[in-house]
Amino acid sequence: MNKNFKGRDFTTVLDFSKEELWYALSYAKDLKLKRMAQEEVSILRGKILALIFEKPSLRTRVSFEVGMKELGGDTIYLSPQDIGLGKRESVKDTAEVIARYVSGIMVRTFSHKIVEDLAKYADVPVINGLSDTYHPCQAMGDMLTIWEKKGRIDGVNIAFIGDGNNVANSLMLLSTRLGANFSIASPKGYEIKEEILEIAKKEAERSDSRILITDDPMEAAKGADVIYTDVWASMGQESEKEERKR
Repeated sequence: MNKNFKGRDFTTVLDFSKEELWYALSYAKDLKLKRMAQEEVSILRGKILALIFEKPSLRTRVSFEVGMKELGGDTIYLSPQDIGLGKRESVKDTAEVIARYVSGIMVRTFSHKIVEDLAKYADVPVINGLSDTYHPCQAMGDMLTIWEKKGRIDGVNIAFIGDGNNVANSLMLLSTRLGANFSIASPKGYEIKEEILEIAKKEAERSDSRILITDDPMEAAKGADVIYTDVWASMGQESEKEERKR
């Protein structure tokens, strides 16, 4: 297996093979154990990660900043006031300029197209910290927790109760790629998009896992080893909040 992740983007969990995702999870588990043992790990010494936040997040900022610093690197935070992606200047120009100064770019944005464009034009790795379609870092963190708590991923039954949002998309794709069974209960009109579901079905066929799509939370949760849920109205969906509650 090619374990060389150098220079590669992480825009969705599909950017890496099953074996590579397993390797990344195993490596993360090892780093976590070293952190708990207070062992110093400086694998990112001299590296700087640009953090582009169109959508603010306490947890995302803290986790990326602490992670970089504990591994010997550093970060530069760019708020919506500092950078206007596609507004003050094009995404292409932004990507090319920032890439001259940093070792990588993490972006938390409204549109997945911005993630794709940054990855296209920046000659440093781009990490998707969240977009409207995918949330791969969240899915990987969740899967590590599931592995730690359940002792395995293959064959684990994961139930998601909520709308077919970015978290659900990434968790479903990661689950089926790694061999976990995935059930989701979403209200009618808020289901996972068909094109993403079709990709997940192909992943499930390859890994011999199962997918269940329903609007009944009890049906989705039946036999579950893990039950996962999320907010009904994410940032940027404030105008839909009351309708979603109904």
